[in-house]
Amino acid sequence: MYLVSFLIKDLSQIILAYEPVWAIGTGETATPQQAQEMHQHVRQTIKELFSAEVALQIPILYGGSCNAQNASELFACSDIDGGLIGGASLKADDFSKIIRSF
Repeated sequence: MYLVSFLIKDLSQIILAYEPVWAIGTGETATPQQAQEMHQHVRQTIKELFSAEVALQIPILYGGSCNAQNASELFACSDIDGGLIGGASLKADDFSKIIRSF
């Protein structure tokens, strides 16, 4: 029981990022529906393994080519808590748009 309680405490310190393998380095992005579906699956798995409380505490970020054009739609999804921004963070105007899309 001590180990489970220790592990759950540690889980509150992590942030998960999901990026489809086919999006890595390609510039391709999942549709908001595809991204939401996967984030929901990840959150449901955490809930089943630990608890609903833990599942809601862990932020899950989308990391698959999030940019100024798609950030608003992605971040509007209920299980996407933010973005892991790559190349778009190097362009100040684009990065500002992403930040404002929350």
